[in-house]
Amino acid sequence: MTRLQGKLSFGRVRQGCSVRGRLVSLRWVENELGAARVGIIVSRRVGQAVVRNRVRRRLREIVRQVPLPPRDLLLIASPAAAEADFWILWKDVRQLLGQVG
Repeated sequence: MTRLQGKLSFGRVRQGCSVRGRLVSLRWVENELGAARVGIIVSRRVGQAVVRNRVRRRLREIVRQVPLPPRDLLLIASPAAAEADFWILWKDVRQLLGQVG
């Protein structure tokens, strides 16, 4: 897994397919690399910097543990993700990734 970087890459993934969970939205698009690239967005609506960074770290750890399909993925955290327990967040992301295939 590598990081999704650059405005063009993020814009391309935003135009792709999407699925929404209780705590996280997932957008994805096929890539030609044969490996997953992941981007994480945690907006200011989620909370102050400490809270946003905690959510970002949790999502990064979840993505590291879960097998990913070879696509460009974009995880967008909702404000409810700030109060969620790690395992509830893990379950939500896992369910969304299962829908991607």
